[in-house]
Amino acid sequence: MFKQWEAAPAGTELSLTEVLDQIQFNEAGLVPAIAQQHDSGEVLMLAWMNRDSIIETLQTGQVCYWSRSRQTYWRKGESSGHRQRLCEMRLDCDGDAVLLLVDQQGPACHTDRRDCFYVSLSANGARILTDPASGR
Repeated sequence: MFKQWEAAPAGTELSLTEVLDQIQFNEAGLVPAIAQQHDSGEVLMLAWMNRDSIIETLQTGQVCYWSRSRQTYWRKGESSGHRQRLCEMRLDCDGDAVLLLVDQQGPACHTDRRDCFYVSLSANGARILTDPASGR
């Protein structure tokens, strides 16, 4: 189906069920989901979603992931209050990754940093970029 969709013009409507059926979930039934701040483009985090968490997120507008460590649904911000409101969900060109454009309330990372990508790697080593809480 993705090959057919490549040639489709902008504005072509597709059935949600048809698209969900084409997502390339891994052997655990999961697909990686990248959360990006909708207005700044800042990449916040990567997590995992299954079919049901995708549907819940689309229906409620509150981002829901699948927690691999806890083996349960993880509604972002449920305990911390640092919620992610869905602005738009996109699927990549071959159906093996989801992009979530979100409005992040507070820090996205469990370390209390704005995003989860605070370790910078280089050929010479690694460096922590931001402090917890302040994000700077």
